Amino acid sequence: MNEFSVDVKNVSKMFKLETNSFRKTSKTIKVLDNISFSVKKGEMLGIIGLNGSGKTTLLRIISGIYKPDTGSIKINGKLAPIIHIGTGFHEELKPAENITIYGMLLGLSKQEITEKIPEILQFAELEKFADSKIKHFSAGMKARLSFSTVLQINPDILLVDEILAVGDRLFREKSFNEFLKFKKNGKTILYTTHNLEKISELSDRVLLIHKGKMQKIGDPKQVIEEYEKITANKM
Repeated sequence: MNEFSVDVKNVSKMFKLETNSFRKTSKTIKVLDNISFSVKKGEMLGIIGLNGSGKTTLLRIISGIYKPDTGSIKINGKLAPIIHIGTGFHEELKPAENITIYGMLLGLSKQEITEKIPEILQFAELEKFADSKIKHFSAGMKARLSFSTVLQINPDILLVDEILAVGDRLFREKSFNEFLKFKKNGKTILYTTHNLEKISELSDRVLLIHKGKMQKIGDPKQVIEEYEKITANKM
């Protein structure tokens, strides 16, 4: 039995950026450069780094949204990403239709996810908006719907990109409590946040990425200290 939930080996990712639309010139930048690490089952890995360091790109590659240019990703278990507000949602559809599609994409049968719709809308506090199209939802409403859907899917591996910071205070507290339940139930969690206090409090290990490269991985306190040295040099 594989003891790892996520195994990342030598992953690199490049993007082509347009530099002059008139002359049609572009340049290639390496967003991730030879990243390798593994996450054990039941482990909580915090990922930190300056804006633009490659954290979100890494989570998107692990989730399958992006493909790496080099390297490989192995996943052992049912994975659910909460990476970008509204990812997987269709703007012209209503919440129930989006929940059904999203749930089926993440491995549930249509009947299984349909039965969970009332509970999902209730947790997201969106019952009054059941007949509204997603395009009329605020960022916070989309975040609540996405997180609530993932809760009911009950994945083995959860990817979270700063999304728990969205929404009003009461919903953030409710979401955070559910997030802690995932940890207590032995789920594997990879997440990014700029809240170093939460990273230190919750993480079993922390991964620091800087300019697309893996700087350090290990004890939260030691990795955070390394990150603070980087931020100090930026001031």
